[in-house]
Amino acid sequence: MADAQALDEVVEFTSGLIRIDTTNRGGGDCRERPAAEYAAERLAGAGLEPLMLERTPGRTNVVARIEGTDPSADALLVHGHLDVVPAEAADWSVHPFSGEIRDGVVWGRGAVDMKNMDAMILAVVRSWARQGVRPRRDVVIAFTADEEASAEDGSGFLADEHPGLFEGCTEGVSESGAFTFHDGAGRELYPVAAGERGTGWLKLTARGRAGHGSKVNRENAVTRLAAAVTRIGEYEWPLRLTPTVRAALTELAALYGIEPDFREVDRLLDKLGPAAKLVEATVRNSANPTMLDAGYKLNVIPGEAVAYVDGRYLPGGEEEFRTTLDRLTGPDVDWEFAHREVALQAPLDSPTYARMRAAVEEFAPEGHVVPYCMSGGTDAKQFSRLGITGYGFAPLKLPADLDYQALFHGVDERVPVEALHFGVRVLDRFLRTA
Repeated sequence: MADAQALDEVVEFTSGLIRIDTTNRGGGDCRERPAAEYAAERLAGAGLEPLMLERTPGRTNVVARIEGTDPSADALLVHGHLDVVPAEAADWSVHPFSGEIRDGVVWGRGAVDMKNMDAMILAVVRSWARQGVRPRRDVVIAFTADEEASAEDGSGFLADEHPGLFEGCTEGVSESGAFTFHDGAGRELYPVAAGERGTGWLKLTARGRAGHGSKVNRENAVTRLAAAVTRIGEYEWPLRLTPTVRAALTELAALYGIEPDFREVDRLLDKLGPAAKLVEATVRNSANPTMLDAGYKLNVIPGEAVAYVDGRYLPGGEEEFRTTLDRLTGPDVDWEFAHREVALQAPLDSPTYARMRAAVEEFAPEGHVVPYCMSGGTDAKQFSRLGITGYGFAPLKLPADLDYQALFHGVDERVPVEALHFGVRVLDRFLRTA
């Protein structure tokens, strides 16, 4: 089991990493190197030989390998990203990059997404070094840049340019899984991610005839764009159940004593109450308009108008997504992918999933582990290019008054010290046996 020093270090490292501002504003505006150096120094203190790798100066990744006891076993990738989304200090109760520890809670941007998991990994690895522990299979540790944007400087760069560092890795674990979800009825659920929707960020371009704002114009680019955006925003995507989502619904229905009727999924979701939040965003593809850009003067009709749409598609749903967008945009609006990544699905009958479940149940015997599919995406998409199957497993035991999912990219992001201690114990248990 992880030693007492690991419990102290996970708190220290979470706070320390938060204090290093690694805000990723997109477009290359980020510098992860100080956080990478922080992580590499602590890995080196555990007797490892971390490599620091950059595609772009300052956008630093860290990779290290721990040799397992069974050379015939496949390797396991454990990864976390170092960058965070922006935070407006005026909106927060504490400064978002203070790493303040107050009343048993660590505050700051990255406390749940995902410098907490980075700190857990470091604490577990160092605990192993002190105790002389080696895992059964090789464990590759990767701390990445640029996950909160395109991942081109992070996991994409590592997968494309340094695949040899991940030799033998067949599975990986990272963020967004094994956290406490309180269902409002006294139950504690622990969703473990075994899938991700694909990313289809779109750029829509409408072209028309530029002219004076006072004149009749039947070829107005803004009107054409607005019509397409409205059609996309109002479209009701059809239900599509992937194996992961079907398994999640089946297990949740059994837990609540409901007979699952997959012909009436929306009605089933209503019966699940708050627990439906774990599933409702992943029973369909989606496309949400998010940005508009048109014109340069009020009385001038522009010849071009642009919009952006955050699209997500289920495993096996990309073709439907494309053909639907062709129809919704119509003949006067073109669309293209501004960023595209694959959808993922991981098996639920694997020994690795069983070991994740067992590790959570050992330290939260009152909890119920269930599978789920992430509505968004992680670095697992890029690592899947190397044939690595990804799971979301960053364990935290949270109180009922803390909405974990709302804290992602939210104001006053924070994590309880006890949740970090639980995470270290569960991660240690899992990785020793994985």
